[in-house]
Amino acid sequence: MASAKVAVVTGGNKGIGLAIVKALCKQFKGDVYLTARDPKLGEEAVRALKEQEGLSPHFHQLDINDLQSIRTLGSFLKEKYGGIDVLINNAGVAFKVDDTTPIGTQAEVTLKTNFFATRDVCNELLPLIKPHGRVVNVSSIASYMALGRCSPELQKVFRSDTITEEELVTLMEKFVEDAKKGALQEQGWPDTPYGVSKIGVTVLSRIQARELNEKRKDDGILLNACCPGWVRTDMAGSKAPKTPDEGAETPVYLALLPNNAHSPHGELVSDKKVVPWEESCAVVNW
Repeated sequence: MASAKVAVVTGGNKGIGLAIVKALCKQFKGDVYLTARDPKLGEEAVRALKEQEGLSPHFHQLDINDLQSIRTLGSFLKEKYGGIDVLINNAGVAFKVDDTTPIGTQAEVTLKTNFFATRDVCNELLPLIKPHGRVVNVSSIASYMALGRCSPELQKVFRSDTITEEELVTLMEKFVEDAKKGALQEQGWPDTPYGVSKIGVTVLSRIQARELNEKRKDDGILLNACCPGWVRTDMAGSKAPKTPDEGAETPVYLALLPNNAHSPHGELVSDKKVVPWEESCAVVNW
């Protein structure tokens, strides 16, 4: 089976993740794995896609906050498929706008999953990406808007083409500590843990793409961050204008970029268009 192609979607049992799995089952020539933290929910989602849509996804347990769970998935994919062709890092969390949980707690919980756990998945699974593989880190246009609310000093660092992963990790840790101290404004941060967590994902994607250029430049791997848009899900609420299927369009477009494509790479992509991260933030339509 090592020559068979495989696509993996994290957080795949509902919302945008489930819509991505559904679209890949229809368009990707290979096996598609829906992963979820809870095996019962994951297997129910797979069964529903088989019975209601006539599709054939596979299930594998994955809790992105559990390093051993990530490594178990990686070992399975390496043994069965010789690596990974498509990886979509979709799993994430968000507090509701009116949630009264203290901002320090929101910051810690949100960044733990959205940034640090996503980074763990990447660190474990990126070495398994096959030549011409595609990696999509689901970020958000909220990262772009939050960037514009950072101090000029932070904006300069986050837009830099030379920021390292270690420097980014230090800044994400500092945001959590500053939130706990009630010092976000004085330290130049916006008061949006979700937005800052997605700054982390977008900048991490830019760093990872740069490293792929340096270490695997002849392998034709493309890695991008994307914004699915404001989508009607449990996380974003019922007032959002996009359906999950519409939210899946840009992640799936990036996952299925043809073998001869050279771009986009290391970009933030929204509605299949590159968002200019280095430039000053303007109003961006969903």
